Amino acid sequence: MVNTDIIKEVYEVLESRRDNPIDSYTSKIMQDSDKKAEDKILEKVGEECAEVIIASKNDENLVYESVDLIFHTLLLLVYKGVELDEILEEFESRRK
Repeated sequence: MVNTDIIKEVYEVLESRRDNPIDSYTSKIMQDSDKKAEDKILEKVGEECAEVIIASKNDENLVYESVDLIFHTLLLLVYKGVELDEILEEFESRRK
């Protein structure tokens, strides 16, 4: 059975890596100087976005590349201090 809380779990891990850095990719990227960290994260979001487009056009690896894009988007949101509830509330408001 698929864990439907996985996005929440990933978000919490990212928050933990931001607040309690360890030797990990996500901790390191968020601990760079403010401007440099944001630039690196935005660069990854852009790169992953392009890879999703290519994967879609080539009909291969779309799920894999999409997860990379979602992950880096979540990383950006955590870095910027956006709470997961804000995101979920926005999704909910769009369903009305």
